[in-house]
Amino acid sequence: MITKSATSSSLSSGSSSSWKSITDDVMPMWLQDMIKAIMLPIAGLLFFLLIWGTGAQNIDTSLGKFPGPSQALEQFKSLITEHNDEREKEVAFYQRQDDRNAARLAQDPNYTIKIRNYTGKPTFIDQIGTSLITVLTGFILASLVAIPLGIMIGLSKNLYAAANPVIQLFKPVSPLAWLPLVTMVVSAVYTSEDPLFAKSFVTSVITVLLCSLWPTVLNTAVGVAAISQDLLNVSKVLRLKPMTHVFKIVIPSSIPMVFTGLRLSLGIAWMVLIAAEMLAQNPGLGKFVWDEFQNGSSNSLGRIMVAVIVIGLIGFLLDRIMLMLQKYFSWDKQALLR
Repeated sequence: MITKSATSSSLSSGSSSSWKSITDDVMPMWLQDMIKAIMLPIAGLLFFLLIWGTGAQNIDTSLGKFPGPSQALEQFKSLITEHNDEREKEVAFYQRQDDRNAARLAQDPNYTIKIRNYTGKPTFIDQIGTSLITVLTGFILASLVAIPLGIMIGLSKNLYAAANPVIQLFKPVSPLAWLPLVTMVVSAVYTSEDPLFAKSFVTSVITVLLCSLWPTVLNTAVGVAAISQDLLNVSKVLRLKPMTHVFKIVIPSSIPMVFTGLRLSLGIAWMVLIAAEMLAQNPGLGKFVWDEFQNGSSNSLGRIMVAVIVIGLIGFLLDRIMLMLQKYFSWDKQALLR
């Protein structure tokens, strides 16, 4: 005997399946997935803007109302205008310099041309470029140290046992703790009269390196230690040389974990850099935020909010780039990576 609940259940499942079939007929599955991939993030952004705009109206600070989306957009346009004006000044400066040198050469063919660099203040766009160069330099150096170190630790249980306490000791140290030590060391060691890089840049790079290498070290070591015993046996049977074993067996097998560590390290590097630039006064986004905070004008809050959005957006794009590289180099193309 068929019960009433069973009947209603079968009817509901039948209606849902029929609705799904109708949807699939009208709209292909790939189109449904694409709409979800586009509309859901847009819905999330709109919800964020709604919360931001509503909350900003109810917050009063010593500099006025907290900036909402419209005020931040206005300041962003202002920063772009300032950048364009500064570039026009730079072009005019070099044009005047070229005209002056040409006139001097016309009067005296033996005149030695003097080329002076434009010394205008860095704009917001320039500071974004400086921060990207700094974080990528620190991240690349950290990766060059962390990956080989992680492989060595992962290949030896004794070395892992010895290195793990040191890693756990330094992994949680804040960049604000590293920065004074790094600053003093750089000032004592980097004493060239004509340095290739500014001390603030070197200080920021080393701070990023010290704070961001640990996730890559740990994940690489874990990935190497978790290599299948079957692969290790194949290496022994073939009598592979140590370096051949590393490049043919160890690295390909541990690539997923290595890239997981690299993604974590890059996110930490970008976060650490902003704090490092504030104190080291490297002319990047961190210094921009600090200068606007010290300025205390009516536009400062809006400009800081623009910087916060840009910092978050760049961090997101860097993570997506690392994800694309991970998918490209990973041997398991069916793995779900997000």
